[in-house]
Amino acid sequence: MPVKDLPVLSFARPPAAPHLVSFPAAPQHAEIDLARTALLVIDMQKDFLHPDGWFPRLGFDPTPLTAIVPKLDVLAKAARRAGVQVIWLNWGVRADRAELSPMLIAKASAGGTRPVYADTLVPGHGGILVASEWGAELVDELVPEAGDLVVHKHRLSGFYDNDLDSILRNRGIDTLIFSGTNTDRCVFSTLCDANFRGYGCLMVEDACATGSPASVSEAIHYLVRLTYGVTLTSDDLLAAFASASA
Repeated sequence: MPVKDLPVLSFARPPAAPHLVSFPAAPQHAEIDLARTALLVIDMQKDFLHPDGWFPRLGFDPTPLTAIVPKLDVLAKAARRAGVQVIWLNWGVRADRAELSPMLIAKASAGGTRPVYADTLVPGHGGILVASEWGAELVDELVPEAGDLVVHKHRLSGFYDNDLDSILRNRGIDTLIFSGTNTDRCVFSTLCDANFRGYGCLMVEDACATGSPASVSEAIHYLVRLTYGVTLTSDDLLAAFASASA
């Protein structure tokens, strides 16, 4: 029975006014609603890019990854001006690794032969990719601003066993622009899961990077165009953002 004198509990949510832009993409031109779109910047973290980080200390060359940092900074600024939600999607594991399976740890540690998640690699830098510790932080050149969101993950896919999907749906976001590292690992895994959940997926080719051979990125771009969405260049995206801001 309804209770008198209580305010109405409204389940209505006023829709955001659409803000459509279109731009060249592959395999065809694309149109998005900026009011329902987020820019995902994936894994631009010290443990992957900094000389004292996990990957560089293991011998991986971070140069291909650091090369896109200025471009990502420009994209994030342009996205904010256009009213697009910016989300920094980062590895951030528990210090006790309780959420990580033994097989995942075994693979990442090459069978226990190298440091892995939550291990201490450099004194004073905390555990590898532990949430809120040094290695899980964004590189110094990329700084979240007011209104940005930081979301942690503990698998290659940013949608596995975390709160990303709920955050997006609470904000009415159904279209995702993908950038960051690595093209063939966390970026592609997250993009696939986004597609499976019904999100529109756009990959910014020159704002994604990997240390893998160029042929690997070419294959990922081909698959995105074939099955999952579209690819585009940062210049075309920036032009669309600029037109929206104007």
